Amino acid sequence: MFFHTLIDAYRSILKNKTRSFLTMLGIIIGITSVVVMLSIGLGVQKQVESQIGSMGVNLITIFPGTFRQGGVRMGGGSISRLSVADVEKIKREATLVNAISPVYRVNTQIIGSGGNWYTTVYGVSEDYFKIRGWEFSSGEGFNEAAVRTKARVCVIGFTVATNIFGSTDVVGEEVRISGNRYTIIGVLASKGASGGMSDQDDQVLVPYTTFEARISRWRYINQILVSAISKDVMYAAQEEIRNILRESHKLSQNAEDDFTIGNQTDLLETFNQTTMLLTIFLASIAGISLIVGGVGIMNIMLVSVTERTREIGIRIAIGARERDILLQFLLESIVLCFTGGIIGIFLGVTVSFILERFFNMTVVFSVPVFLLAFIFSLCVGVFFGFYPARKAAEMNPIEALRYE
Repeated sequence: MFFHTLIDAYRSILKNKTRSFLTMLGIIIGITSVVVMLSIGLGVQKQVESQIGSMGVNLITIFPGTFRQGGVRMGGGSISRLSVADVEKIKREATLVNAISPVYRVNTQIIGSGGNWYTTVYGVSEDYFKIRGWEFSSGEGFNEAAVRTKARVCVIGFTVATNIFGSTDVVGEEVRISGNRYTIIGVLASKGASGGMSDQDDQVLVPYTTFEARISRWRYINQILVSAISKDVMYAAQEEIRNILRESHKLSQNAEDDFTIGNQTDLLETFNQTTMLLTIFLASIAGISLIVGGVGIMNIMLVSVTERTREIGIRIAIGARERDILLQFLLESIVLCFTGGIIGIFLGVTVSFILERFFNMTVVFSVPVFLLAFIFSLCVGVFFGFYPARKAAEMNPIEALRYE
């Protein structure tokens, strides 16, 4: 019985193909929009996770600042009291730290045989490469001996290498930084933008002792990077480092921290929450067209009920029950939404592929997303189709047969 009713519903829809298609258009547009928005949102989330993951391994970042001055709470990085002595103390006393590096930073011009380039020069330790998990396209990073002897060696990023030398095969070449010559011992593999959207390939790394002696004599460092021994102890490692730094800075029990500690997990969670909220918001806006499409379906179904009043009267007269009439018109509404949902998903995937191919956007397709969009379209069909179906089922057969 149900199968025959379903066939009748399809036949009724196919009798007027143009009207049926226009009725489904709202559903098609709504499902397409929802699929595209959610696919782009998941793609952005995946891209952010990848970028944050490229920042380091179990990364904990320590910034100077965050304390009150004149009744005003200063932000992270406002005033620096972090020093190499802090780094050495953490390295000696921390039990949950795998690697640690001070980070000095200055923007300056470097000069090579192929030209010059304005970039960022960092003073770091040999552990920096382990913390960041970076690979090399050629050469290698400097070691503990280079740090201890204040060697004039450097590692350059992909962008710096290509802009100065036009090649990454530059190990053994020299560059001038602040009037001193440095030998290139390694070129970092290309990584692209970081979580902060800065170019991770546009940088030069030198031993921090060399930086202190030859580039800048500023006694405080810009930040400290730490790699915890595992992802599971990130927060415990943070608290351990916090206690060590408070002791190093001789802060009283009631004094606020004069530094800020953050980790990858917090950053990733913040980005994911923001991305998910934005995705849901955009998908909700796109979902409004589904509601509009549902209203269109209800209007057309009401028109259909009016046009087929005599048919309904005849069906009831020859024995059709109220629930049979209800099921017939409800199925017609559901079939419209079902077909529109299938077309919408197909178009959504197609549009997403086009955006990925021609606009360099990252999209991620998810079966739950497709199911959610599809089920929602069916719910729209049931919700907006019930009233016209109920109206048809409750018709008086005598009045229906008299209808002209």
